[in-house]
Amino acid sequence: MKVLLTAPYENEGALRELEGLFDEVVYRSWKPNGRAYNPEELMALLQETGADGLISEHDEITAEVLYANPHLKFVGICRGTPSNIDLKVATELGIPVFNTPARNAQAVAEMFIANVITLMRNTIPAINWLEGKNWGEGAHTSYLQFKGNELAGKKVGMVGFGAVGQYIARMLKDFPAHIYYYDPYYTDPNADFKKVDLEELFTVCDVVGIHLPVTPETKGMIDKRYLSLLKSDAIFVNTARAVVVNKDDLLEIIENEKIRGAVLDVFYNEPPDEIDYKMILNKNVIATPHIAGATHEVEDHHAFIMNNNIREFFHNGNKTIKQFVNKAILETI
Repeated sequence: MKVLLTAPYENEGALRELEGLFDEVVYRSWKPNGRAYNPEELMALLQETGADGLISEHDEITAEVLYANPHLKFVGICRGTPSNIDLKVATELGIPVFNTPARNAQAVAEMFIANVITLMRNTIPAINWLEGKNWGEGAHTSYLQFKGNELAGKKVGMVGFGAVGQYIARMLKDFPAHIYYYDPYYTDPNADFKKVDLEELFTVCDVVGIHLPVTPETKGMIDKRYLSLLKSDAIFVNTARAVVVNKDDLLEIIENEKIRGAVLDVFYNEPPDEIDYKMILNKNVIATPHIAGATHEVEDHHAFIMNNNIREFFHNGNKTIKQFVNKAILETI
């Protein structure tokens, strides 16, 4: 089988491993272009290479691309959510689709903790104060003005307890912090992690993190009903997707200082619109431009996860792997 690889595989070991799994791998990463391949470019590449399989990251794998290449033996999407492929059409054509969930879980978990601590310790205003040359006589001015809080001993709640939430929980349990989570589809075997309903989580936790996928059920799910339960000194964190939180309700609690602050890495419009910037520029918000999962190591993770998917499916005949997204095609292949 000949495979077109457009996802970054800059780890040489992973690339060599992939090449050992197929007859030929044609490596055409999107990164030198500075953007993902659009449908026309992707169709041209598939035709030029005569590839039987495709491993992508951000390319636009539309219905048009799939209908033009119904012979594809599989499509691998090096992302946690395969949102850049028309999954319905791939399933209709009997093309297996694989993804790489948890590829960025470590990265997001580290940034979650780093930015929560940064907010709790008043680090950014302290840096601004120092760079503003405000340090006058007297040894205790900054010590008193920027005194913050420790994360140790706090109650941290996870709305959704998938890979990212679990990574954060494992890191925080030895701070120590008290871990609460809400997830109707999963119960963790660790008795130290307390499963609760949403009302209790929002009411008792000092830090509340959102770790939900976008589904018809989760869009706008976190609204005033829950946000109004947050304690006045609570910190709200969203490194998942903005649309799972009601925009107006979140803006209200931030602007009216009903909570201590927020850590936001995702926005309702990217690039942000005027309302997004009202949150981004608020003095009680630490905002980053959707980079929680942006580490060089994430590309290593997705490469090895994808290689394992392919090995299990094609070489070991394992059709039950969780990274096999559209298992409905098993009835037709």
